[in-house]
Amino acid sequence: MKNIIIFFREKPLKMFCLGFSSGLPILLVFSTLSVWLVKAGVNRSTVTLFSWAGFAYAFKYLWSPLIDNYKLPFLKKFGHRKSWLFLSQLLIIVALILTAFTDPQNNLFFTALFISLLAFFSATQDILIDAFRIESAPQSQQGPLSSMYIAGYRVAMLTAGAGSLWLAAFFGTETYNQDVWKKVYLIMSVFMFIGVFTTIYSKEPKIKKKFNKNNHFKFFLTIFFAVIGFIFLYSIIDNPFGKDEIFSSFIFSVMRLIGCFIFAFFIIYFLIILNFVSKEKISNSYLGPITNFLKRYGKFAFFILLLISLYRIADVVMGVMANIFYLEKGYKISEIATFSKFFGVFATIVGGFIGGYCSYKFGTMKALFFGALIAALSNLLFAWLAVSPTSVNFLIAVITADNISSGFAGAAFVIYLSGLTSIKFTATQYALFSSIMLFLPKLIAGYAGSWVDIMGYAYFFSFTAFLGIPVLLLIIWIGKVAPIKN
Repeated sequence: MKNIIIFFREKPLKMFCLGFSSGLPILLVFSTLSVWLVKAGVNRSTVTLFSWAGFAYAFKYLWSPLIDNYKLPFLKKFGHRKSWLFLSQLLIIVALILTAFTDPQNNLFFTALFISLLAFFSATQDILIDAFRIESAPQSQQGPLSSMYIAGYRVAMLTAGAGSLWLAAFFGTETYNQDVWKKVYLIMSVFMFIGVFTTIYSKEPKIKKKFNKNNHFKFFLTIFFAVIGFIFLYSIIDNPFGKDEIFSSFIFSVMRLIGCFIFAFFIIYFLIILNFVSKEKISNSYLGPITNFLKRYGKFAFFILLLISLYRIADVVMGVMANIFYLEKGYKISEIATFSKFFGVFATIVGGFIGGYCSYKFGTMKALFFGALIAALSNLLFAWLAVSPTSVNFLIAVITADNISSGFAGAAFVIYLSGLTSIKFTATQYALFSSIMLFLPKLIAGYAGSWVDIMGYAYFFSFTAFLGIPVLLLIIWIGKVAPIKN
């Protein structure tokens, strides 16, 4: 009984609400959006490319030092973390409203633009919530906070997933109607105020940090110019390969991203040469967190980062195709909402609590291994579902198993990343880890639609399951040679 009560104290309950605020936008960027786009007549390959909006989550390390080191001058009374968190939540609401008034059937560009802004502000919010959670309690108490965060996150996914699809079915029909989706996204924006009010009534974590109050605006402009340069160069370089040339297109995309990163770093270097911003400031902001991690883990640091980059790959690459698969399998929006989003989210919450408890009881690495194992195996169930007759009972069984495994793995992974993070660089280091976690999976996921076009759903889902094998081997080895060091 005592073990259960710890989940319902003030800090875990507030973390539940912040988890809700974190989870709400992400499904509106990906899962719910994919249904909207499919109903609008956007082809499968283009829909999966929208998953690249998730690169905002993969690149959030670029602006995390600004958030970690500088206070907002106009919201000083809120506190450092609370002021940034409050601002990001308000901007999410604005982005949701702007998205609501777009029509992907007639102007896909503006939908992509506002969804990208939504992803950016959502990723920024995640930086703050992760830092807030880690700074609110020591590593030994992260289990309850992480579990409640995951629970809130999944309830938000229920709201933005099942809730939004139920609303779409209620307001309209199975045919496309832009006004229906406008109402859905406007209603979702109202739910974000749960996070806003939680932020207002939460206490600022009592962490002693030295803040550099000088030239923070120049530092901000430096990062801003670098990001704009990255986006500009990426937008003007076209992929010369067709959608059927998946491997060549993938390699080109990787090289394009590397080139854009080099260009962004050149902009920063150029501004340093011009004495616009000091080399020391850039070095301390970006290299300091990396150096700290390398010192703590030495020669094993690379393999830990490799584990982080691969841990969610099976889940993310498969997940981007889930809603499209349900629709093409013949399930209605109302059925997807009920069985996939409603029952699925509750299963994820259960899995999250089990994962958090197992991490607390048996150790993080054991929970991490089991989570990776069941997450990969659950993808094989989708391969079986793809070749099975369309059945609601089959759908419920597969979704339940998949979401329990996803919740378990997610909770264990959050606890692991929290343990890797140094309190000296809370926001920046955790942003680095979560950026690495999402970069490769999101890059590959963008081509998921093209892969399905070539190999079919059954082989695609089987392929995503086998992606989890290297993860299991890495966990076993790292658990022996590189335990968590705070």
